[in-house]
Order: sequence, then structure tokens, then C-alpha cells
Amino acid sequence: MKAGTIAADTPGAVLADQFYNPANPEAHHKTTGPEPHGGRIMRIAVLMGGTSDEREVSLSSGAQVAQALRDAGHEVVAVDTVRGVLSSGEEARLLTEGVSSAPPSQADLVRLDEGHTVALTRDASVGSVDVFFLALHGGSGEDGTIQSLLDVAGVAYTGSDRLGCSLAMDKDVTKRLLRDAGVPTPDWLSGEAHIDEIEAVLGLPVIVKASGGGSSLRLALAHDHGELDRAIDESRGWNDVVIFERYVPGRELTVGILGDLALPVGEIIPAHELFDYECKYQPALAREVFPADLPAHVAEELQELALRAHRALRMRDFSRVDFMLDEGWRPWCLEANALPGMTANSLLPKAARAAGIGFPELCHRIASLAAARIRGDGS
Repeated sequence: MKAGTIAADTPGAVLADQFYNPANPEAHHKTTGPEPHGGRIMRIAVLMGGTSDEREVSLSSGAQVAQALRDAGHEVVAVDTVRGVLSSGEEARLLTEGVSSAPPSQADLVRLDEGHTVALTRDASVGSVDVFFLALHGGSGEDGTIQSLLDVAGVAYTGSDRLGCSLAMDKDVTKRLLRDAGVPTPDWLSGEAHIDEIEAVLGLPVIVKASGGGSSLRLALAHDHGELDRAIDESRGWNDVVIFERYVPGRELTVGILGDLALPVGEIIPAHELFDYECKYQPALAREVFPADLPAHVAEELQELALRAHRALRMRDFSRVDFMLDEGWRPWCLEANALPGMTANSLLPKAARAAGIGFPELCHRIASLAAARIRGDGS
């Protein structure tokens, strides 16, 4: 099978070979836009949505990435991996709706999942797609499953491969690899643990989180035995390995990676005690400062550690690595994100903007890294 194509009987084939501009849906869904960055028009399918509890975040990312790629001059089709190719009206709605203050319910996600296979097998003609841009977050979109399907198909797609995604998605594995690579990470316990053991090893307060959670979902800070007992009880319904992590008070910082470049360090100042789902996606509940007000040597250390984490986890193209900086100016790596949020106001695009890279240019660069890889002329 030729590189850049998916045969009609390939599992995961999701698109029709049509590209459209929501502002001009009558022109056979086609758009070329302005001369693209770098002078080469690419035909790009943006995959979004999925069935994880980060579905709304993914749809918001995907709609904005699709528009940014059109602004950069490329031909784009937007695809919800559950429902198929999006209409111009659906895209326009996603651009204005934003993200709700709470994630979709499990009942809603189960209903979506019932149509998942059907959506992945219709609109199967994708022979003209140059690059699949992954704007998926959580679940099968970020744990290596979709990446495995695209690898089998032999097509170009953005971001880390199945290994990098699976390593970064599992926080227990991530922390083990960070420790081996010399990247400081807070002490932790994983799986079943008694309250007395947790307090003896990690102290209180303590972070309780799902090993495979994202967007600060399934995350709690337990200050005492009562809160810890409730968090443990709640975690039994997460259907995931539970991580208990030593709480590090201090400043929350983040470093974006683009190719082999560590972007300017950013600081997150949430209105809540933790940078939770609501703070991430609702207006005025967090202040995000790029570049962070840090001594130069501290910023450089954070960037170096972020690059080390990115490489230790076998990630590629782009990622985001999150830290706490304690009162002694010591950085502690919390996690790495193989497919971080990609709305224009997400942390990675803000970091790129601080480096002089606008959102359309950022999306173009990410897509170009994938295209170069399939052509064999880039990493």
C-alpha cells in the first residue's frame, strides 16, 4: 500500500477524500487558502473527539487546529473519530462553544462508543491525505491505540508513536523512566495502599490521581485521613491504577517542546488549590504567564529537564512537560503530555507565541514534521 493512503478495508479508515472550508461549503468542500508556510500545500485530516472523558477538550482543540491549518494555507478536513467527517456548521459550532465546566458523563461516552466502529469504517476513501493531525486527548487517542492503527496503515501522523504515547499516558511508568533518566519527580506509591502506609511514606497532604488521567481529571488533594479515605473510595470507580504522590507546594510551571526545541517556560497560577479541569477550561480561573518570571539559570534547568523527559519517554514532534518548583528552587517533574491541548489559548500554543511562533505557524510546523518523516527527509 502506498504511503499516505489507507485502503478501504483498513480498520480506522475514517475519511472521505474531501477538504472543505466552513466559510465556503458550496465549493465541493475544497479550499486552498493563501500560500502555505514553507510554500507546500498539504492535504491534512484533523482527527478529534473520541470517546474519552477529554472528548470536549479534543473537539475544541481539533476545530481550532483545523482553522489554523487553513489559515496557514493547507487543505483540511475535520473528523470526529466517533461520528465521521464534520459539516461546516458543526465546525463553526465547535469554534464558538468552548469547553464545559465538567467533562461528559460516562453514560454519554458509552452511548458514543456504541457507534465508534461504524464511524471508523465509513467514509473510507482517504487516498489524498498527506498528514493526519491528531488533536485527540486521552483514551485510545493518546494511549497508542490510534497510533498503532495509523502505523499499520503506513500514513503520516503528528506527534508521538504508539510507544511514546503509551509511556507518557501511564504516570507510574512515566515516573519510573523519569527517575532513571535523572529527572526529579516526587515520591509515589501506586496501586492498593493503606492510609497509614501512604502517610508514613509520602506524608499529608498527598495527591491522589489516576495513572491514565488527563486534563486534571480524576485528581484530588487529600489533606487529612478523612479526605484521603474519601479519595481512595472514589478512586475505586476510576477503572485505573491509582497513584499516590507526595505533594510539592510551590510554583506550577510548564515547558513545551517543539521538535528539538524547548519553548519558553510558563507559569500557571490557578484560582483553586490545584490546576483542576475547571481552572483549565473556564475563563478567569487561572492566570498563565509566558515567559515565567524566573532567574535565567532556573528557566534553563527546567528546559533541559523537559527535553530529557521528552527523550526518555520516546516522544516526538511536540509535547508538554509539567513541573512544580519548590521553595528551594528545586524542580519536580509531575508528568508529560504526548498530545497536549491545542486550542489557541492552550499552554503549548502560548509557549510558542512567547517564542514568536503564531498558532497557524505552530500547527504548520507540527504537520510538516510528520510529512517529512513519511518522506524520509526529516526526523
